[in-house]
Amino acid sequence: AVAAVDFQYVGGGIGVQDVAYFLGSVLSEQDLLNHTEDCLDYYFGELRSALSKHLASEECEAVCNSWRQLYCVANADFHRFLAGWSPEHFKINRMLQQQTEQAIALVSARPQ
Repeated sequence: AVAAVDFQYVGGGIGVQDVAYFLGSVLSEQDLLNHTEDCLDYYFGELRSALSKHLASEECEAVCNSWRQLYCVANADFHRFLAGWSPEHFKINRMLQQQTEQAIALVSARPQ
């Protein structure tokens, strides 16, 4: 008998983390620099549309604004994963490092 196990994380969290992991996995560094905002605009447009069927407009905006702000934190988590798994991984690039620095600044600015 043969068995395969996929060790990817399964659990609760914010959807933008999946977006960060996906974009970081499929786009080159240059494509990330050039197209991340367009990809996020598309994602949040679709999310807003889907949420609007179940939530009031201001609730949709609150979710989208919060998740968009947390995109850099999700990238910092991707960076953490890659650095622990393969510290020399080519996906640890300028864009990912910038996002991690942005996340650290965001978290550092929050009142305790």
